[in-house]
Amino acid sequence: MSPSSLHLAVALDGTGWHPASWREPVARPRELFTAGYWADLVAEAERGLLDFVTIEDGLGPQSSRFLDPDERTDQVRGRLDAVLIASRVAPLTRHIGLVPTAVVTHTEPFHISKAIATLDYVSTGRAGLRVQITARPNEAAHFGRRTIPRIEAYDSPESQELVADLFDEAADYVEAVRRLWDSWEDDAEIRDADTGRFIDRDKLHYIDFEGKHFSVKGPSITPRPPQGQPLVTALGHQTVPYRLIARQADVGYITPQDTDQARAIVAEIRAEQEAAGRADGLLHVFGDLVVFLDDDPAEAAARRDRLDALAGEPYQSDARVFTGTPTQLADLLGEFRSAGLTGFRLRPAVLGHDLPAITRGLVPELQRRGAFRTAYEADTLRGLLGLARPANRYAAA
Repeated sequence: MSPSSLHLAVALDGTGWHPASWREPVARPRELFTAGYWADLVAEAERGLLDFVTIEDGLGPQSSRFLDPDERTDQVRGRLDAVLIASRVAPLTRHIGLVPTAVVTHTEPFHISKAIATLDYVSTGRAGLRVQITARPNEAAHFGRRTIPRIEAYDSPESQELVADLFDEAADYVEAVRRLWDSWEDDAEIRDADTGRFIDRDKLHYIDFEGKHFSVKGPSITPRPPQGQPLVTALGHQTVPYRLIARQADVGYITPQDTDQARAIVAEIRAEQEAAGRADGLLHVFGDLVVFLDDDPAEAAARRDRLDALAGEPYQSDARVFTGTPTQLADLLGEFRSAGLTGFRLRPAVLGHDLPAITRGLVPELQRRGAFRTAYEADTLRGLLGLARPANRYAAA
């Protein structure tokens, strides 16, 4: 790994990942549902030369409970559609990747494939997709096509079977989406006004995907995206989602608490990658971290305590929570990187405060150490991550 090959992404969610973040003076909660708010966030991330941003989404209101709405009125509730945010912001940016979240339980692969392909065109090759499942019964009720039984005990055989089934469905979903992206060959469009031929019908392909939960015939109605295959990413916390990452993703996000755990998770994903027949492919593994960043570690700790007091409880996360200075965070990223991570997705506790601390504090520190780029070196998201543009699976050799 070259000294400058560390990759950085930022996860954008509301006003930040701390539930009381909207009450900070820099939070701009009244602008949360405006295009300008999101454009400013992504512009700041691009100013810091980050590889990409992810944008959170869901099929129901945010909730402090895992399975049910919580009826709280003291935290941010409501979202704009992540894919539409990315499409709106794309023409205002030039280099940074845009990776909206799409919940693949209940939704249609055909629709998502078309939406992300369109985003890839709008962004001229900077689109990606963060795949997410849902096990919430109330969200199944929004669609009315099927019911999802309530998970009563997470370690019960029934719950494990349900989770495995949802992730298997997600793997099928991504496979169908990837095939749809390839269903038009790169030169399928002729656009010859003199002969009256716009497309070569022989270069459009049925994908004929058959899975347990859906079947998709294809082809897509959107030509093959500029990247060929936009980036597919997924978050994993245990073996079943690690297997999804290994089978279908270009980037997997993991949540280790220390370097030993990071090393073990990376090894497990690499083993699953080999079992899936993808050992020769480049699969990035990013570590997720929630960050409270200030010039003085005491200031960061005090800010976290103040937010916790506003929320009425200590902040907890699936990911490690870092509280300190950009220099201390750079040290920690170096330690995690030695465990085999190729990049990091940082979750700013308060976007208005911690995102600029990343771009204007952490990034210069990493650059000083020769660990991060000083300019964008590629025009596509795949290019930024060192991923080649793949051949079309349906094109003749």
